[in-house]
Amino acid sequence: MIFDTLAFAKKLKVAGFSDLQAETLAEAQAELLDEQIVSRQYFDLRIKELELKIESRASDIIKWVAAMLVAQAAVIAALVKLL
Repeated sequence: MIFDTLAFAKKLKVAGFSDLQAETLAEAQAELLDEQIVSRQYFDLRIKELELKIESRASDIIKWVAAMLVAQAAVIAALVKLL
């Protein structure tokens, strides 16, 4: 996104702002937009990081479920031997 500070300042001058006021507001608006805008690359990077975290959590869950199944089988085998 490109913000045209000159065009914005001209519009403010037409609306009755002084040259100094218009230029100051245009610069302030440009700084705010620069701070607020997230680039596509930044967004894609954050999504990839989240996907990696989700994948690692999913593998952890699979490991826990497999361990619980083995433990459950051992408990059932022990109960069958006792009966």
